[in-house]
Amino acid sequence: MFPHPLIEQYHQAGQGQVFVFFNELNSTAQQQLLAEAAEIDLAEVARLTRTLLHQTVVGRDNSGLAPAPYESLPETGGSTTEWAAAKAAGEAALRSGRVAVFTVAGGQGTRLGYDGPKGTFVVTPVKAKSLFQVFAEKILAAGRRYGRPLHWFIMTSHQNHAATEEYFRAQRHFGLEPARVHFFRQGRMPAVDYGGKIMLEHHGAIALSPDGHGGSLRALERSGALDLMAREGIDTLSYFQVDNPLVRAIDPAFIGWHLRRGSEMSSKTVPKAYAAEKVGHFCMQGGRLVVVEYSDLPMAMQQEADATGRLRFIAGSIGIHVLDREFIRRVAEGGEGVALPFHRADKKIPTIDSTGQPVKPAKANGVKFEMFVFDALPFAKNPVVIETRRGEDFSPVKNATGVDSPQTCRDDQLRQFARWLRANGATIETDASGLPSAVVEVGPLFGYDEDTFAEAWNRLHPKPAIAAGLYLG
Repeated sequence: MFPHPLIEQYHQAGQGQVFVFFNELNSTAQQQLLAEAAEIDLAEVARLTRTLLHQTVVGRDNSGLAPAPYESLPETGGSTTEWAAAKAAGEAALRSGRVAVFTVAGGQGTRLGYDGPKGTFVVTPVKAKSLFQVFAEKILAAGRRYGRPLHWFIMTSHQNHAATEEYFRAQRHFGLEPARVHFFRQGRMPAVDYGGKIMLEHHGAIALSPDGHGGSLRALERSGALDLMAREGIDTLSYFQVDNPLVRAIDPAFIGWHLRRGSEMSSKTVPKAYAAEKVGHFCMQGGRLVVVEYSDLPMAMQQEADATGRLRFIAGSIGIHVLDREFIRRVAEGGEGVALPFHRADKKIPTIDSTGQPVKPAKANGVKFEMFVFDALPFAKNPVVIETRRGEDFSPVKNATGVDSPQTCRDDQLRQFARWLRANGATIETDASGLPSAVVEVGPLFGYDEDTFAEAWNRLHPKPAIAAGLYLG
C-alpha cells in the first residue's frame, strides 16, 4: 500500500523514483513534494518523452519558407488613411473597456547581477523608476485618457510571486486600483533525464522550471483570468514582456489593426538592424504565419537580399502581441486541434543520484520542456503583423553589459525623450545618434507616446528650461 494515491499514480506511470526518499522527509517536506507532484501532468510527460526525447533531433523544416508580409508605417510606404482608421478603432475599443494589459514577468534579474524580480529593476535615467513603475504609469495614464481604468494581468513565477506582490503593496500599486491588478503564477514543467525519468533537485523537491512564455496562455486560462475578462466585457489583451520599458503598453493603432482585420492574434515587427541580429523572423509557410528563431534559419537565408539590397527576411519578432480572449482560451484548452508544441532544451540540471548524493553535471544531463507564445500564430485566424519604430517600442534590458543592457536602454530612453522635445520645438543638444548631452526624463503620466507628450508639452506655459535633471511628470 502506498501512503498517498498520488504516489501510487507515479509508480504506475513508471515515475516512482520521485518518492524514493519520501519516508525520510518530515511531514512539511512530504506535503511540499506532494504539492509539486500534483502540478505535473504525467500523461503529458509521457507524450513528450515519446515525441521529443526518443526521436532523433533534426533541424527545422524550412521548405517553402518565405518572408511574411506586414503593414508598413506611413513613413515607409504604409497608408496614412489605414493607420488613422486603425488608431480610431483602437481608441473606440479603449473607451468601451474592451482592452486589458498582460505582462509576462516571471524572470529574476540574475543576468543583470540583480537579486529580485526583474520587474523591480530600476531603469529610468532621472527618477530611477522600476520597470513595473514605468508600465503602471503608462496603464494609469491611458485609463485616464480614455475614461476607462484598465485591468492589468501580471504573470509571475513561483520564484518571484510573493516578492512581486509585496513590492506592489509597498508601492501602493503606483496609483492603480488594487482590484484591477491581478497576479498569477506561471506553470512549471519537470526536467527529465534522457530515459524520460523525472529528476529530483534534492530529496524533497522535483527539478521544476517555468514552461516558457507560451505557457502564459495556459496560465491565463487556469488562473481564471479569462473568465474575469469575460465578466468585465474585455475581449482584447495587449501582451508584452517585462524587460522592455519602451513598449507602448497601450497602442490604439495596434489594437485597431487587430480589430479591423478580425485577427485572433497580431504582432509587431521591427526591421532587423543587420542580418545576424538575434531575433525571430516572421515568415509564411504553407499559407500560415510562423516565427522562425534565428538559430533555426540558416545564415545564408538571413543574409538574402532583394533587388534593392534590403534583407528579404527583415521582419524581426520583438515579443509584442495583441490577442483575442477566446482564441487564448481555445489554445489553452487545446481544443479544435489547437495546442502549442513543446520544445526541448538540453541542459545541465543539478540533481541527486540514486543514493541521494548531489550531482553537479559538467555537461547536459537532461531535458527541460518549454512553449513559445509565437507558436500560437499559425493557429490564429487573420493574423496581422504591423511595423513599429524600434526607438519608440523596443529596447529590452537583458544583459548586464553590452547589447540590450541597462546602459543601452537608458540611452534609448534619452533619445526618445529628446526626439519628442525637438519635434515640439524645444532646443536640446544631441550627438549624431540622437543621444542628448543633458540627462532628462519624461514620465508616462506626462506623456507616454508622441501624441500624449505633444498635447501635454504644448499646454505648458511657460516652457521649462531644458537642462540636466529635468523631469516632466
